[in-house]
Order: sequence, then structure tokens, then C-alpha cells
Amino acid sequence: MGILDWFGQHWFDFFQTVAVVGSLIFTGIALRDETRARRITNLLTLTENHREIWSSVFHFPGLARVLDESPDLGKNPARASEQLFVMLVIHHLHSTFQSMKDGLVVKPKSLCRDVASFFGLPIPNAVWKQVKDLQDDDFAAFVESCLESK
Repeated sequence: MGILDWFGQHWFDFFQTVAVVGSLIFTGIALRDETRARRITNLLTLTENHREIWSSVFHFPGLARVLDESPDLGKNPARASEQLFVMLVIHHLHSTFQSMKDGLVVKPKSLCRDVASFFGLPIPNAVWKQVKDLQDDDFAAFVESCLESK
């Protein structure tokens, strides 16, 4: 009967403790769900920005040369529009890299292959070599490691 006597004297404290623990559990679950939702929202935003950048290749057919595997850069160096396009891709990739580093978005499995295939092309590679020293060290190291793994 000791437990019944104790419960009779402390029932309010018991329910108060259960309520506090329950609310902490509920808050933890809600926070976890909110984090997942935020990551999905961030991923959708990055995807939208990616699509917007790459749709410019369709709107401005002259940019298609950026994807050419063998342009003659000796005769026709990268044009300003091509350099600008590659810079937009670099800035977008940097934002994506920082988001992944901070845990705001999940890293795609094939990101390194994608980076290597793009920056392995002559025009993007030439632009990257010009601007890599201006990038954050960890971001530049990431791109370089992707290029080396190709």
C-alpha cells in the first residue's frame, strides 16, 4: 500500500511530470518533422534555381558551346556570356555546397560525378581555373577533388 499512499499524496506532481515529459517528446518530434520539411523546401528551391540557370541554355542557344567537348578555345576563347553562365553555375554550386555542409539539404549521391563532368569540359574548366583562387578553400577543394576522381 506504500505506492498508493505515495500516489495519493503526490498525484499532482506525478501528472505534472508526465505532462512535462510528454510535451518535451512532442516538441522533439515536431522539431524533427520541421527539419525534414525545411530540408525538402531547401532542396526544391535549389532544384528550381538549377532549372532556371540551365534553361538559359535553351533560351540562348549560343550558350550550348559551354557543353561542347572540343571547342577551339585558341581561335574562339570563351565569350563573356559563356563565362557568365559558368560563373552562375559556380555560384549555384557553392550555395548548394554550403547548404549541404550546414545540413540544410541532403547531398545527392552523384554530385561529384556531375561536378566532374561539367568542370571537365573545356570552357567550364578554363573559367574554373581563372576563378578557383577566389573561392572558399573548402569549396575549391571539393571541386578539385571531384575533378581528380574523374
